[in-house]
Amino acid sequence: MAATVKQLQRIFTQYKILALLLAIIAIWAFFTWRTEGDFFTARNFSNLLRQMAITGMLAAGMVFVIIAGEIDLSVGSLLGLLGGVAAALDVFVQVPLPVTFATVLLLGLLIGMFNGYWVSYMRVPSFIVGLAGMLAFRGVLLAVTKGSTIPIESAGLVEFGQGYLPFMLGNGLAVVLFVVLALITFRGRTNRRRYNLSVAPLWQDLLRLALLGGVIAGFVVTLNSYQGIPIPVFVLLIILGVFSFVARSTVFGRRIYAVGSNLEATRLSGVNTRVVKMMLFGIMGLMCALAGLTTTARLAAASPASGNMAELDAIASCFIGGTSMRGGSGTVLGALIGALIMASLDNGMSMLSVETYWQMIVKGSILLLAVWVDVLSGSSER
Repeated sequence: MAATVKQLQRIFTQYKILALLLAIIAIWAFFTWRTEGDFFTARNFSNLLRQMAITGMLAAGMVFVIIAGEIDLSVGSLLGLLGGVAAALDVFVQVPLPVTFATVLLLGLLIGMFNGYWVSYMRVPSFIVGLAGMLAFRGVLLAVTKGSTIPIESAGLVEFGQGYLPFMLGNGLAVVLFVVLALITFRGRTNRRRYNLSVAPLWQDLLRLALLGGVIAGFVVTLNSYQGIPIPVFVLLIILGVFSFVARSTVFGRRIYAVGSNLEATRLSGVNTRVVKMMLFGIMGLMCALAGLTTTARLAAASPASGNMAELDAIASCFIGGTSMRGGSGTVLGALIGALIMASLDNGMSMLSVETYWQMIVKGSILLLAVWVDVLSGSSER
């Protein structure tokens, strides 16, 4: 029994992404069977990815915060607030669309850095800062919307949430994304050799790239058979490429992992850990702004309830995607796969008319299982 547990520990530690992809295949196969094929139609798949994109944006920022050993519970309320600001600027002030985007993005960055300032410089625990923001931002949202839904009027803003890319542009994006992932993989191998670190066998990286290439190609072909790649999914793919590059190929990315692995040692080595953490919360605020704009555009309205409980989906996506709750470990790709798992469960159970309380029970159970796997992986490393 002990040998079997240790074997499972090694498998989950070394092949987290592969295990997640297999889990997605199993989930999709089950729902496709139960819905008699309706789950895996091109139209539903497009809706699934559009739904997942919002959680994915939040998870992409949250994974860095968790890697650094912190947490942010305010992201759902901040998403709703910034979406409400976008609607208010569009309807009440009638500013041009580029100004709306720039204002909301800048506001998200500043609010995120404000949260980070309280965590880094004022030394207030991030849990408390996030909890305070959850309450305060929701209150400001109620004031902005006056407790009622604000329908937006800008066709350009609606297009951002509901539009699709031309087919050729989508195909080109898929090729570029695969090339970027390949470059990141091989550059990472080169850097590990340079610093005399252990390097995984070449076949493992090639197999992972082949699987990712197959997944990307399958996504594009399926989406093109409907109306193309949804614009929010396009934005999420750009985030994946940029954030993966930052995490694996920049000094700032290495500092994120170092802060989460050993804060004091990183500080003593000369890294300004306070600035690093404040910047991470700024990135989180920027992702909340993008998610808020996408949510408002997708619904063509801003609601006082927008973003409710979104922080829990984002955090769960990170843990399901292999991010360690102890900090210092995790990937953006894993977090987005976790978001896809969460969206697949929501979509599939809704199609099967599963009661809401059962959906919450299932998602909570999967989160618990994901953290248990993290505990197993941690104990095997020790």
